[in-house]
Amino acid sequence: MQIWQADFYKHSPPERKENPLWSLIICDEAGKIIQEVTCPQSAANPDWLVSQIQPLIEPSSPVVIAVFRPQSIGLFTAAAEKLGIRVEATRHTPALKKLLQAKYGSLAYNPIRVEQSAPQSLPENLWGEKWQFATFPASEIVEFFRDRPIPILDIPSNLSPNNLGIASTVKLPGVIIYGDKKSMYLARWLADIKPYSLNYIPTEIERSGGLVLEAGLADRWILATFEDSIVAQAATHYEQRKQASKGLHFLIVQPDDSGMTYSGVWLLQQDELSS
Repeated sequence: MQIWQADFYKHSPPERKENPLWSLIICDEAGKIIQEVTCPQSAANPDWLVSQIQPLIEPSSPVVIAVFRPQSIGLFTAAAEKLGIRVEATRHTPALKKLLQAKYGSLAYNPIRVEQSAPQSLPENLWGEKWQFATFPASEIVEFFRDRPIPILDIPSNLSPNNLGIASTVKLPGVIIYGDKKSMYLARWLADIKPYSLNYIPTEIERSGGLVLEAGLADRWILATFEDSIVAQAATHYEQRKQASKGLHFLIVQPDDSGMTYSGVWLLQQDELSS
């Protein structure tokens, strides 16, 4: 199966503000450009996309197109339906984002930043009993969880510490939520919204703040807030560990702290390019 990363958006210099050009760029997971072409805004529609993508498709090799930009999803989805291929809405398009930064970074704006919604509160019926920061050895996290009977397990191979070149001695930071009887409800809800990264947002350094979950393409959810200096200091250490682990971290939902049963496990990675 071919997995392509693609973007279709208006990237134009200031002098073309009145008549912007739309740029289509498609690359593979290694960053090799498959297609790069522009069109006037009047031609930016699904039919034009079909005309550009169809000649690239090999009948014997299914194609999935990964798209990170919310404004592009509708166009790609409409084109994909006509082509018989699949579109995946995901922020995990690292090769494409590097290409866009290199190509359009000089235009005095971040070419991969998307407008995000204001953080929403977690539905009250999903609140866990308690939560805590934790660490897990990078060398063990995939093996530890991979063969366990966990209902929701999201550890993609591209986020494994080995594939990211993270030393085995690094301790990955993360958050564990103990959901008690609501554990599976919370895990299923998280699976639906597609977690991407979990970040500490301070309101007062080392005194208070909250944990904000980035999910989907542009959604944000407040998982926890606190006014506790000890917790805030732990949150600061959590963010420092993320820097040492190339942004890789985890989120675990389990009924209790016995360590016997898990409802959901996610490996996440903060996207430094988008900030």
